Amino acid sequence: MGVTLVTGATGLVGSHVTRLLVERGDRVRATVRAGSRTEQLEGLDVERVRADVLDRASIRRALRGVTRVFHVAGFTSLRAGADTLFRVNVDGTRIVLEEALRAGVERAVLTSSVAAIGPAPRGATADETQVFRAGRFGLPYVSSKHEAENEALRIAAHGLPLVIVNPAHVMGRGDIHRSSTELVRRFLQRRIPAYVDGALNVVDAQDVARGHLLADERGVVGERYILGNRNFTLDRLFADLGRLSGVDPPAVKLPLEAALQLARAAEALPGTPVLTVGEVRASSLWWAYRSTKAKRELGWKPSHHEDTLVDTIDWYRSREPQLMEPPGTHQPLLLRLTGFGIRQAGGVLGSLRG
Repeated sequence: MGVTLVTGATGLVGSHVTRLLVERGDRVRATVRAGSRTEQLEGLDVERVRADVLDRASIRRALRGVTRVFHVAGFTSLRAGADTLFRVNVDGTRIVLEEALRAGVERAVLTSSVAAIGPAPRGATADETQVFRAGRFGLPYVSSKHEAENEALRIAAHGLPLVIVNPAHVMGRGDIHRSSTELVRRFLQRRIPAYVDGALNVVDAQDVARGHLLADERGVVGERYILGNRNFTLDRLFADLGRLSGVDPPAVKLPLEAALQLARAAEALPGTPVLTVGEVRASSLWWAYRSTKAKRELGWKPSHHEDTLVDTIDWYRSREPQLMEPPGTHQPLLLRLTGFGIRQAGGVLGSLRG
Protein backbone atom coordinates (compact mmCIF):
# COMPACT_ATOMS: atom_id res chain seq x y z
CA MET A 1 0.00 0.00 0.00
CA GLY A 2 1.36 3.40 -1.00
CA VAL A 3 1.72 6.46 1.16
CA THR A 4 -0.62 9.48 1.16
CA LEU A 5 1.18 12.80 1.54
CA VAL A 6 -0.56 15.82 3.08
CA THR A 7 0.96 19.30 2.96
CA GLY A 8 -0.44 21.84 5.38
CA ALA A 9 -1.47 19.08 7.77
CA THR A 10 -1.13 21.31 10.83
CA GLY A 11 -3.69 23.86 9.60
CA LEU A 12 -7.46 24.00 9.97
CA VAL A 13 -8.43 22.11 6.81
CA GLY A 14 -5.27 20.03 6.59
CA SER A 15 -5.62 18.63 10.10
CA HIS A 16 -9.19 17.51 9.42
CA VAL A 17 -8.13 15.96 6.10
CA THR A 18 -5.28 14.13 7.84
CA ARG A 19 -7.58 12.77 10.52
CA LEU A 20 -10.07 11.43 7.97
CA LEU A 21 -7.30 9.82 5.92
CA VAL A 22 -6.06 8.00 9.02
CA GLU A 23 -9.62 6.84 9.69
CA ARG A 24 -9.86 5.65 6.06
CA GLY A 25 -6.84 3.47 6.67
CA ASP A 26 -4.25 5.38 4.63
CA ARG A 27 -0.58 5.41 5.55
CA VAL A 28 -0.30 9.14 6.02
CA ARG A 29 2.83 11.25 5.77
CA ALA A 30 2.51 14.91 6.80
CA THR A 31 4.92 17.68 5.89
CA VAL A 32 5.90 19.83 8.86
CA ARG A 33 7.91 23.03 8.63
CA ALA A 34 10.55 23.96 11.17
CA GLY A 35 8.81 25.61 14.09
CA SER A 36 5.31 24.48 13.09
CA ARG A 37 2.77 23.90 15.83
CA THR A 38 1.81 20.23 15.62
CA GLU A 39 -0.82 19.93 18.34
CA GLN A 40 -3.46 19.04 15.75
CA LEU A 41 -1.49 15.92 14.82
CA GLU A 42 -1.10 14.64 18.39
CA GLY A 43 -2.49 11.15 18.84
CA LEU A 44 -2.66 10.42 15.11
CA ASP A 45 -0.72 7.58 13.51
CA VAL A 46 1.05 9.86 11.06
CA GLU A 47 4.62 9.96 9.77
CA ARG A 48 5.98 13.48 10.06
CA VAL A 49 8.62 14.72 7.63
CA ARG A 50 10.42 18.06 7.70
CA ALA A 51 9.61 19.84 4.46
CA ASP A 52 8.64 23.24 3.09
CA VAL A 53 6.59 23.74 -0.06
CA LEU A 54 9.16 26.29 -1.26
CA ASP A 55 12.04 23.85 -0.83
CA ARG A 56 11.96 21.56 -3.86
CA ALA A 57 14.53 19.11 -2.50
CA SER A 58 12.58 18.57 0.73
CA ILE A 59 9.32 18.06 -1.19
CA ARG A 60 11.04 15.57 -3.51
CA ARG A 61 12.22 13.59 -0.49
CA ALA A 62 8.76 13.73 1.09
CA LEU A 63 7.23 12.26 -2.07
CA ARG A 64 9.31 9.07 -2.05
CA GLY A 65 6.94 6.11 -2.10
CA VAL A 66 3.87 8.34 -2.26
CA THR A 67 0.88 7.39 -4.41
CA ARG A 68 -1.58 10.14 -3.40
CA VAL A 69 -1.03 13.81 -2.59
CA PHE A 70 -3.31 16.30 -0.84
CA HIS A 71 -1.75 19.73 -1.31
CA VAL A 72 -3.56 21.71 1.38
CA ALA A 73 -0.78 24.11 2.39
CA GLY A 74 -1.33 27.76 1.57
CA PHE A 75 -1.50 31.27 2.96
CA THR A 76 -4.96 32.79 3.52
CA SER A 77 -4.36 36.16 5.15
CA LEU A 78 -5.87 39.26 3.57
CA ARG A 79 -3.24 41.26 5.46
CA ALA A 80 -0.23 39.52 3.94
CA GLY A 81 1.80 41.18 1.22
CA ALA A 82 1.50 40.16 -2.42
CA ASP A 83 5.06 38.78 -2.55
CA THR A 84 4.42 36.41 0.36
CA LEU A 85 1.04 35.27 -0.97
CA PHE A 86 2.29 34.61 -4.49
CA ARG A 87 5.42 32.87 -3.26
CA VAL A 88 3.55 30.45 -0.98
CA ASN A 89 0.32 29.97 -2.93
CA VAL A 90 1.64 30.03 -6.50
CA ASP A 91 5.28 28.97 -6.29
CA GLY A 92 4.52 26.45 -3.54
CA THR A 93 1.73 24.88 -5.56
CA ARG A 94 3.92 24.67 -8.66
CA ILE A 95 6.77 23.00 -6.77
CA VAL A 96 4.57 20.43 -5.00
CA LEU A 97 2.59 19.47 -8.10
CA GLU A 98 5.61 19.39 -10.42
CA GLU A 99 7.31 17.03 -7.99
CA ALA A 100 4.12 14.97 -7.69
CA LEU A 101 4.10 14.61 -11.47
CA ARG A 102 7.77 13.63 -11.43
CA ALA A 103 7.06 11.04 -8.70
CA GLY A 104 4.25 9.50 -10.77
CA VAL A 105 1.53 9.75 -8.13
CA GLU A 106 -1.81 8.12 -8.86
CA ARG A 107 -3.89 11.05 -7.63
CA ALA A 108 -3.44 14.63 -6.49
CA VAL A 109 -6.04 16.81 -4.79
CA LEU A 110 -5.41 20.54 -4.65
CA THR A 111 -7.02 22.73 -2.00
CA SER A 112 -7.87 25.92 -3.83
CA SER A 113 -10.55 28.41 -2.77
CA VAL A 114 -13.69 30.08 -4.05
CA ALA A 115 -11.41 33.13 -4.24
CA ALA A 116 -10.00 31.55 -7.42
CA ILE A 117 -13.48 31.74 -8.92
CA GLY A 118 -14.15 35.25 -7.69
CA PRO A 119 -17.22 36.80 -6.09
CA ALA A 120 -20.63 36.43 -7.66
CA PRO A 121 -22.57 39.38 -9.07
CA ARG A 122 -24.39 41.10 -6.22
CA GLY A 123 -27.57 39.24 -5.32
CA ALA A 124 -26.59 36.13 -7.33
CA THR A 125 -24.57 32.96 -6.74
CA ALA A 126 -21.58 31.64 -8.68
CA ASP A 127 -20.52 28.15 -9.70
CA GLU A 128 -17.41 26.54 -11.18
CA THR A 129 -18.12 27.90 -14.68
CA GLN A 130 -17.87 31.57 -13.72
CA VAL A 131 -15.16 33.48 -15.59
CA PHE A 132 -12.60 35.02 -13.22
CA ARG A 133 -12.88 38.80 -13.20
CA ALA A 134 -11.77 39.53 -9.63
CA GLY A 135 -8.30 40.80 -10.47
CA ARG A 136 -9.73 44.31 -10.73
CA PHE A 137 -10.38 44.38 -6.98
CA GLY A 138 -6.67 44.45 -6.20
CA LEU A 139 -6.78 41.72 -3.55
CA PRO A 140 -3.47 39.80 -3.61
CA TYR A 141 -4.89 36.73 -1.87
CA VAL A 142 -7.65 36.37 -4.47
CA SER A 143 -5.25 36.82 -7.39
CA SER A 144 -2.73 34.39 -5.90
CA LYS A 145 -5.33 31.61 -5.59
CA HIS A 146 -6.45 32.15 -9.18
CA GLU A 147 -2.87 32.04 -10.43
CA ALA A 148 -2.16 28.92 -8.34
CA GLU A 149 -5.04 27.15 -10.10
CA ASN A 150 -3.63 28.17 -13.48
CA GLU A 151 -0.29 26.63 -12.52
CA ALA A 152 -2.00 23.47 -11.29
CA LEU A 153 -3.98 23.03 -14.51
CA ARG A 154 -0.85 23.61 -16.58
CA ILE A 155 0.87 20.76 -14.73
CA ALA A 156 -2.25 18.58 -15.03
CA ALA A 157 -2.08 19.07 -18.81
CA HIS A 158 1.30 17.30 -18.68
CA GLY A 159 -0.27 14.22 -17.11
CA LEU A 160 -0.80 14.85 -13.40
CA PRO A 161 -4.11 13.20 -12.34
CA LEU A 162 -5.36 16.27 -10.49
CA VAL A 163 -8.69 17.20 -8.93
CA ILE A 164 -9.29 20.67 -7.46
CA VAL A 165 -11.58 21.57 -4.57
CA ASN A 166 -12.66 25.15 -3.87
CA PRO A 167 -13.76 25.58 -0.25
CA ALA A 168 -15.81 28.62 0.72
CA HIS A 169 -15.18 30.46 4.02
CA VAL A 170 -14.14 27.67 6.39
CA MET A 171 -15.21 27.68 10.02
CA GLY A 172 -15.39 25.07 12.77
CA ARG A 173 -13.08 23.71 15.44
CA GLY A 174 -9.30 23.58 15.37
CA ASP A 175 -8.13 26.84 13.79
CA ILE A 176 -5.00 27.14 15.92
CA HIS A 177 -3.42 29.58 13.45
CA ARG A 178 -6.49 31.86 13.57
CA SER A 179 -7.01 31.95 9.83
CA SER A 180 -10.56 31.94 8.45
CA THR A 181 -12.26 31.70 11.85
CA GLU A 182 -10.62 34.94 13.01
CA LEU A 183 -13.87 36.66 12.00
CA VAL A 184 -15.73 34.83 14.77
CA ARG A 185 -12.95 35.44 17.27
CA ARG A 186 -13.05 39.18 16.60
CA PHE A 187 -16.84 39.12 16.80
CA LEU A 188 -16.69 37.50 20.25
CA GLN A 189 -14.19 40.12 21.38
CA ARG A 190 -16.36 42.96 20.01
CA ARG A 191 -13.47 43.97 17.76
CA ILE A 192 -15.65 44.56 14.69
CA PRO A 193 -16.72 48.18 15.17
CA ALA A 194 -18.51 48.44 11.82
CA TYR A 195 -19.21 46.46 8.67
CA VAL A 196 -20.40 46.93 5.11
CA ASP A 197 -22.95 45.28 2.85
CA GLY A 198 -21.63 41.95 1.57
CA ALA A 199 -22.20 38.20 1.50
CA LEU A 200 -20.22 35.16 2.61
CA ASN A 201 -20.62 31.42 2.09
CA VAL A 202 -19.73 29.55 5.29
CA VAL A 203 -18.77 25.87 5.38
CA ASP A 204 -17.55 23.53 8.12
CA ALA A 205 -13.93 22.34 8.17
CA GLN A 206 -15.02 18.75 8.73
CA ASP A 207 -17.33 18.90 5.73
CA VAL A 208 -14.52 20.36 3.61
CA ALA A 209 -12.25 17.50 4.69
CA ARG A 210 -14.90 14.97 3.65
CA GLY A 211 -15.13 16.78 0.33
CA HIS A 212 -11.39 16.28 -0.17
CA LEU A 213 -11.69 12.54 0.28
CA LEU A 214 -14.69 12.38 -2.02
CA ALA A 215 -12.75 14.33 -4.64
CA ASP A 216 -9.96 11.78 -4.30
CA GLU A 217 -12.36 8.87 -4.65
CA ARG A 218 -14.92 10.18 -7.17
CA GLY A 219 -13.69 13.44 -8.65
CA VAL A 220 -13.05 13.78 -12.37
CA VAL A 221 -9.46 14.58 -13.29
CA GLY A 222 -9.07 18.19 -14.38
CA GLU A 223 -12.32 19.32 -12.74
CA ARG A 224 -12.88 21.60 -9.77
CA TYR A 225 -15.60 21.39 -7.13
CA ILE A 226 -16.96 24.17 -4.92
CA LEU A 227 -17.33 23.04 -1.30
CA GLY A 228 -19.72 25.53 0.25
CA ASN A 229 -22.81 25.56 2.39
CA ARG A 230 -24.98 28.47 3.54
CA ASN A 231 -24.84 31.84 1.81
CA PHE A 232 -25.15 34.63 4.39
CA THR A 233 -25.48 38.33 3.98
CA LEU A 234 -23.24 39.92 6.59
CA ASP A 235 -26.40 41.27 8.23
CA ARG A 236 -27.69 37.73 8.69
CA LEU A 237 -24.34 36.21 9.63
CA PHE A 238 -23.72 38.74 12.41
CA ALA A 239 -27.31 38.45 13.61
CA ASP A 240 -26.94 34.65 13.86
CA LEU A 241 -23.58 34.90 15.61
CA GLY A 242 -25.15 37.34 18.05
CA ARG A 243 -28.12 35.09 18.73
CA LEU A 244 -25.95 31.99 19.21
CA SER A 245 -23.23 33.65 21.30
CA GLY A 246 -25.23 36.21 23.28
CA VAL A 247 -22.84 38.97 22.15
CA ASP A 248 -24.41 41.93 20.39
CA PRO A 249 -23.56 42.10 16.67
CA PRO A 250 -21.80 45.19 15.30
CA ALA A 251 -24.16 48.15 15.50
CA VAL A 252 -22.74 50.27 12.68
CA LYS A 253 -23.21 49.40 9.02
CA LEU A 254 -21.32 51.84 6.85
CA PRO A 255 -21.40 52.76 3.17
CA LEU A 256 -18.35 51.28 1.47
CA GLU A 257 -16.49 54.56 0.94
CA ALA A 258 -16.94 55.56 4.59
CA ALA A 259 -15.64 52.16 5.71
CA LEU A 260 -12.61 52.49 3.43
CA GLN A 261 -11.82 55.88 4.93
CA LEU A 262 -12.10 54.38 8.41
CA ALA A 263 -9.75 51.55 7.40
CA ARG A 264 -7.21 53.97 5.97
CA ALA A 265 -7.27 55.91 9.22
CA ALA A 266 -6.85 52.68 11.21
CA GLU A 267 -3.88 51.64 9.10
CA ALA A 268 -2.23 55.03 9.71
CA LEU A 269 -2.25 54.51 13.49
CA PRO A 270 0.63 52.72 15.25
CA GLY A 271 0.17 49.05 16.06
CA THR A 272 -2.07 46.43 14.48
CA PRO A 273 -5.06 48.06 12.76
CA VAL A 274 -8.52 46.94 13.83
CA LEU A 275 -9.40 46.62 10.14
CA THR A 276 -7.61 47.10 6.83
CA VAL A 277 -8.53 48.41 3.40
CA GLY A 278 -8.16 44.91 1.95
CA GLU A 279 -10.51 43.44 4.53
CA VAL A 280 -13.12 46.11 3.86
CA ARG A 281 -12.93 45.62 0.09
CA ALA A 282 -13.15 41.85 0.42
CA SER A 283 -16.08 41.94 2.85
CA SER A 284 -18.02 44.26 0.55
CA LEU A 285 -18.10 41.64 -2.23
CA TRP A 286 -20.69 38.92 -2.83
CA TRP A 287 -18.97 35.63 -1.94
CA ALA A 288 -22.06 33.49 -2.61
CA TYR A 289 -21.89 30.10 -4.32
CA ARG A 290 -23.68 26.96 -5.41
CA SER A 291 -22.21 23.54 -4.55
CA THR A 292 -24.53 21.65 -6.91
CA LYS A 293 -21.69 20.00 -8.81
CA ALA A 294 -20.00 18.59 -5.69
CA LYS A 295 -23.31 17.27 -4.41
CA ARG A 296 -24.19 15.70 -7.75
CA GLU A 297 -20.83 14.25 -8.79
CA LEU A 298 -19.17 13.57 -5.44
CA GLY A 299 -22.19 12.81 -3.27
CA TRP A 300 -21.09 15.57 -0.91
CA LYS A 301 -23.54 16.59 1.84
CA PRO A 302 -22.61 19.45 4.18
CA SER A 303 -23.87 19.53 7.73
CA HIS A 304 -26.26 22.12 9.18
CA HIS A 305 -24.76 25.60 8.94
CA GLU A 306 -25.83 26.57 12.47
CA ASP A 307 -23.84 23.69 13.96
CA THR A 308 -20.75 25.14 12.31
CA LEU A 309 -21.28 28.55 13.91
CA VAL A 310 -21.95 27.00 17.32
CA ASP A 311 -18.83 24.82 17.11
CA THR A 312 -16.66 27.79 16.19
CA ILE A 313 -18.04 29.91 19.04
CA ASP A 314 -17.67 27.08 21.56
CA TRP A 315 -14.12 26.29 20.42
CA TYR A 316 -12.92 29.85 20.98
CA ARG A 317 -14.77 30.15 24.28
CA SER A 318 -13.18 26.97 25.58
CA ARG A 319 -9.73 27.83 24.23
CA GLU A 320 -9.51 31.52 25.16
CA PRO A 321 -12.24 32.10 27.75
CA GLN A 322 -10.54 35.11 29.29
CA LEU A 323 -10.39 36.91 25.92
CA MET A 324 -14.01 36.36 24.86
CA GLU A 325 -16.93 38.57 25.85
CA PRO A 326 -19.58 36.71 27.91
CA PRO A 327 -23.19 36.20 26.77
CA GLY A 328 -25.30 39.28 27.36
CA THR A 329 -22.56 41.68 26.27
CA HIS A 330 -23.81 44.77 24.44
CA GLN A 331 -22.10 47.07 22.00
CA PRO A 332 -21.03 50.44 23.48
CA LEU A 333 -23.86 52.97 23.65
CA LEU A 334 -22.09 55.39 21.30
CA LEU A 335 -21.84 52.73 18.57
CA ARG A 336 -25.49 51.74 19.04
CA LEU A 337 -26.58 55.38 18.74
CA THR A 338 -24.38 55.83 15.68
CA GLY A 339 -25.84 52.73 14.06
CA PHE A 340 -29.37 53.90 14.81
CA GLY A 341 -28.63 57.30 13.29
CA ILE A 342 -27.20 55.77 10.11
CA ARG A 343 -30.21 53.48 9.73
CA GLN A 344 -32.60 56.36 10.22
CA ALA A 345 -30.72 58.49 7.68
CA GLY A 346 -30.77 55.60 5.21
CA GLY A 347 -34.52 55.22 5.65
CA VAL A 348 -35.10 58.91 4.99
CA LEU A 349 -32.93 58.86 1.86
CA GLY A 350 -34.68 55.75 0.62
CA SER A 351 -38.11 57.37 1.00
CA LEU A 352 -36.92 60.50 -0.80
CA ARG A 353 -35.62 58.42 -3.73
CA GLY A 354 -38.96 56.58 -3.84
